[in-house]
Amino acid sequence: MAYRGSVRPYVNFDAKHDAEVLHRAMKGIGTDEDAILMLLTARSNDQRQQIKAAYKKAHGKELVSALKSELGGLFESLIVALMTPSVLYDATKLHKAIKGAGTDDDVLIEILASRTGEQIKDIIKAYKKEFSSKLEKDVCGDTSGHYQKLLVILLQGKREEGVDEGKIEKDAKDLYAAGEGKLGTDEEKFISIIGTRSIEHLRKVFDAYKKLSGSDIEDSIEGETTGNLENLLLAVVKCVKSVPAFFAECLYKSMRRAGTDDSTLMRIMVSRSEVDMLDIRDCFKKKYGASLYTTIQEDTAGDYQKALLYLCGGND
Repeated sequence: MAYRGSVRPYVNFDAKHDAEVLHRAMKGIGTDEDAILMLLTARSNDQRQQIKAAYKKAHGKELVSALKSELGGLFESLIVALMTPSVLYDATKLHKAIKGAGTDDDVLIEILASRTGEQIKDIIKAYKKEFSSKLEKDVCGDTSGHYQKLLVILLQGKREEGVDEGKIEKDAKDLYAAGEGKLGTDEEKFISIIGTRSIEHLRKVFDAYKKLSGSDIEDSIEGETTGNLENLLLAVVKCVKSVPAFFAECLYKSMRRAGTDDSTLMRIMVSRSEVDMLDIRDCFKKKYGASLYTTIQEDTAGDYQKALLYLCGGND
């Protein structure tokens, strides 16, 4: 597999040297924000962790605290996000989504629908270590009904393996019978098929569904379910079809509404920069006719904008 991130490990990496560059950027009157953002967006997350350790060894204090005292606003939040180990970053975002005032369902849905089973297991471990609490228990305390059930299934991180040719047609028919084919909706059936079958298998089921019903599975979900369950099912289906296309749409929505949803913009740019940012850019350009780069340019400003553009990695 070719590497599809926009941020890659810096080749001649020297943690001690980078720690000194950052130290100098923060020393004395004023802060050299350019030096900070150019350095940190050009290092992988793993390298940033090594810079943190080198800084602490040389200066006897935490690099993140030093950065926070020098920076402010959205730019500060973005830099702190970049300095957080990626699994812990997801865990922290989920914790905040559950433990903040009200539940931020968009964050729960985005992370749990898009991460792989292995990533979810790592997030659960990091969550427990950081917050001395079980993610599943906290999610259940804040959600209910069929929505909660599907979140719990996704938290198991255990999809079936491979494609079961014998089940494709049956699953498509079951989904049709559970929704468009009857009065009312059998949500359980949607949840069990969409939550547990393998990605490859579901892609074939969705194709079969379209042949059978003449419409996309998304249309059926929109017509048959509402609220958080609808949003979660749609997110899972979109991620099954294409994770980068799902994120391209989330990014577009974060910027192309009245006011920018900076927390979503930042979360996606940070968490996908070493995963599939190049694919997200392709999907964005294909779907919206504008590049992600120019869209970010039009929607943001200052050092925050500069750092986001470096994470984007180029104009298409």
